[in-house]
Amino acid sequence: MKLLYARATLLFKKFYMGIIAWIIFGGLAGWVASEWIIAGGDDSIGIIGNVILGVVGAAVGGWIADKLGAKQKGMVISFVWAVVGAVVVLALVNLIF
Repeated sequence: MKLLYARATLLFKKFYMGIIAWIIFGGLAGWVASEWIIAGGDDSIGIIGNVILGVVGAAVGGWIADKLGAKQKGMVISFVWAVVGAVVVLALVNLIF
């Protein structure tokens, strides 16, 4: 029973650490896309907007990389694709609004 509890606790911690990593990673990707690439630092969308933009952008960037047949090995390449996806999402949002 102790082994089962220890395993469940470890999976629980990994799950939440993964969510925290996605939020931080998404926030950074969204910030890079909104501040440096599209908005030029003039039009900030805020921290929550950066996180949402980055997480959605990471999903879009992963989809784009998959469709192009690109290999995603390592954090740096994944971050680049997340920024690419965030730029695409931000460009679409700017077109709509």
